[in-house]
Amino acid sequence: MSNHPLIREGRAGRTAAMALMFLLAVYFLLPIYFLIVAATKPQGDLASTNGLAFSHFDLFDNLGTLFGRSDGIFGRWALNSVIYAVLGAAVGTLISALCGYALAKFTFRGREFLFSVILGGVLVPTTALALPLFLLFSATGIVNTYLAVFLPSIVSPFGVYLARIFASAAVPQEILESARLDGAGEFRTFFSVAFRLMAPSLVTIFLFQFVAIWNNFFLPMVMLQKESLFPITLGLYQWNGQTARAPLLQESVITGSLVSIVPVIILFILLQRFWRTGLAAGSLK
Repeated sequence: MSNHPLIREGRAGRTAAMALMFLLAVYFLLPIYFLIVAATKPQGDLASTNGLAFSHFDLFDNLGTLFGRSDGIFGRWALNSVIYAVLGAAVGTLISALCGYALAKFTFRGREFLFSVILGGVLVPTTALALPLFLLFSATGIVNTYLAVFLPSIVSPFGVYLARIFASAAVPQEILESARLDGAGEFRTFFSVAFRLMAPSLVTIFLFQFVAIWNNFFLPMVMLQKESLFPITLGLYQWNGQTARAPLLQESVITGSLVSIVPVIILFILLQRFWRTGLAAGSLK
């Protein structure tokens, strides 16, 4: 039986798929490995040693230099990134949930047209909106403030699209009707019934929002001039532009890049576990 042609083809297909996944994993993880290796080296070893081989382990010295440079400005950039990403993703997820729930569970004139416009917003690149947003915020006087980065971050057409799908699949209409018959208002029905049913799926939206805001570079570059308001991405970009006249900044840029990806990895792993658990529980119900 083991020599049956279909069995051999199945094994060959699985082997090819595993080989392809292994190559893709190496492709995506190799830059992270290089970043880890480079962040552990002293400045002098960056150019004089193999880029993929460890040399002198100076990671802790590099971290001390990174957080002590320019009166600890990197710590302020990290805090700014946390403020922008966590608050922006949380508020953006709530707004997406409300909009997606309304589009999924309420019938009103122009609903499908409105949803089509939102889908069209998914196709608009964020870089194309930076200049109009800058002109708008300049007129309102909020350029070079936290709001200039925070307000655009809480709007996600893709999040609304996902929330509508989640609401349609996870929130039965019968439960909503029962809540309304018990005298619950629409907002109470949403937060006490629909939001809880959608919560596992909303973690996905939160992850998308968080990663997009954390990695956002162009919008802060357009909106901000004060160093104290920079996120990590813009701060490291500014340092990288100064390495020609200050070569010692190169190691801080590399170490800062490594530090900047650690929160994203940790948060993604933790929320992914919660997301899987929630989906499994929701499927049993």
